[in-house]
Amino acid sequence: MPLPTRQQSENLLKEYIKNPALLNHCHMVAEAMEAYAKTLGEDIELWYQAGLLHDLDWEAYPNEHPNKALSELLAEYPTKLLDAIAAHAPDRTGKKPESVIECHLFACDELSGLMHAVSLMRPGGFSDMKAKSVKKKIKDKSFAANVSRDDIRQGFELIGKTPDEHITFLIKVFQNK
Repeated sequence: MPLPTRQQSENLLKEYIKNPALLNHCHMVAEAMEAYAKTLGEDIELWYQAGLLHDLDWEAYPNEHPNKALSELLAEYPTKLLDAIAAHAPDRTGKKPESVIECHLFACDELSGLMHAVSLMRPGGFSDMKAKSVKKKIKDKSFAANVSRDDIRQGFELIGKTPDEHITFLIKVFQNK
């Protein structure tokens, strides 16, 4: 199936997600995925839209996430995108991240959420953020307690990056947005 346009995916996102924080998260993950796609020579639009739509059903159907999106809301999307979204929530879908896009979406999701929380605590946001301050917050389980530290650690392994490498890459992405 051909990939819908970025604008069509944006419209779909805005139809199902009203929460500004969740919209911001989806855009952050999309930007992270786009940046990795450029670096790795992958399909930029596919990767961006996988990041953009990964939590499409979270607000409207939290108990069915991401299965509702996969079975109904994204039925017209390519299998690679659907597989990436399924693999970002293996406990709910049974699909473990295996392909390059699947591993990167998994690796960018939880870490982006934690990094956003870190940015809110800093006067300069992402502008002067260092990997060291993010790593310190990963260790602090009371900070952004709903973010899975296990998923963050697994993400580093899945993409073959050290915490410093992955965090520094994402800081640069988020500084430029």
